[in-house]
Amino acid sequence: MRSAVVLGLCLLPLGGGALAQAKPTSSTVTVYRCTDAGGKQSLRDTPCPKGQKQQAREMQRPQDAPPKPPAAPAPPKPPAAPPPVQQTVYLAPPRPMYECTTADGDRYTSEDGAGNPRWVPLWTLGYYAVGRPSRPSGIGNARPHSQPGGPMRPPPGGAHWPAVGGGGTWVRDPCAMLPPNETCDRLRDRRSAIGTRFFNAQEKERDALRLEERGINARLDNDCGGR
Repeated sequence: MRSAVVLGLCLLPLGGGALAQAKPTSSTVTVYRCTDAGGKQSLRDTPCPKGQKQQAREMQRPQDAPPKPPAAPAPPKPPAAPPPVQQTVYLAPPRPMYECTTADGDRYTSEDGAGNPRWVPLWTLGYYAVGRPSRPSGIGNARPHSQPGGPMRPPPGGAHWPAVGGGGTWVRDPCAMLPPNETCDRLRDRRSAIGTRFFNAQEKERDALRLEERGINARLDNDCGGR
């Protein structure tokens, strides 16, 4: 019943009654429920007309909700981060590494493709010579040397003259360039071998191993994209 009275009070016309025109002076309001001769009921804020049954009730005056506090200003947006700087990294192809083979079939690596030199008799190359020259400096593809008179071919017919003295020449082991990926793998294998050897090496050898490992790491970073 109380809720019905409040609802009826809210529906009262603003233009009728002195209450709608006067400012409220108290926190309560009197609500009148009027019943006419036919039994019809109505709610009003003024006394019922003469001849109608009247019931009055004191109620709390409706009040507006307190105004909402102003919203706090939104925090300023942080400045946009500058776009990341794009760096272009140019990787040089690995410096070539060569695999050389000795006359006995053993294999080893070379940085410049020049195999180790070895002395061979001239007759193994199809030459006849007397004497042995000294090893020249800066051997390239050495040609046979003989003394005296220069190289001499054996006589026709497949016969060979017997070799006299120590005639011979210096030759280098043949070498072949490794693929780039294989070069990087060989460098990592060598660095691993250095780490194993380091614990059993003397101090002087350790200095040399440190220097070699530093060079391998630099080459892996520059030629192989990392260690």
